Parts: sequence; C-alpha cells; structure tokens
Amino acid sequence: MSSKIYSKGVVLGYRRSQATQYPNISLIRIEGVVNREDSRFYLGKKVCLVSRVLKSKSNPTGLKVTWGKVCKAHGSSGVVQARFTRNLPPKAMGAPVRVMLYPSNI
Repeated sequence: MSSKIYSKGVVLGYRRSQATQYPNISLIRIEGVVNREDSRFYLGKKVCLVSRVLKSKSNPTGLKVTWGKVCKAHGSSGVVQARFTRNLPPKAMGAPVRVMLYPSNI
C-alpha cells in the first residue's frame, strides 16, 4: 500500500490584471481540482518547485527546491494562488510543481 504525500500541479503564471502583474503571487492548477470547494482543501498546504541547476561543491545533486504556500483560491475553476519564498522566475511558467498534502488539518 503506497501513501501519497503530494499532488501534481502546474504553474500557470502570475496573478495579473489588464495593466499590472503581481510576480509575488503565482497561479497553480492542481490535478483533480475542478471547483472552488475542492481547492479549499489545499489552503495552507506547501508547494515546491524542483528545478535543475549546475552541480557544484555546495550543491552536488544539481537540484534546487523553491518552497511556497497555497494562500487562496483564484476564481471558480479550482486554480489556487501561492506565495513562494522567492518569486518564481518566468521560466517556471508551465513547469510541474508538487503540492504537499501537509500540513494537514484533518
């Protein structure tokens, strides 16, 4: 029996309006979430983006992990807004993320 510790998601882009974009808030589509009620479960959950970087002595694996947190729902189609410790670069748009199923309030 396998226990699942994260759900898959995709970075859609930054929160934006017609004239302004907010790079400190990223929009995430989570797999299997189709409405606002489903997205309510993920509020407060941690999000991580794993990206490849050059290997070095200080980073022998060549992986960089950027952590964030789901802060609120975005619209009625299940998309959520997340804030990361460092703003995501534009290259991360369309990249897969992991939405951890912790911390849990069940």
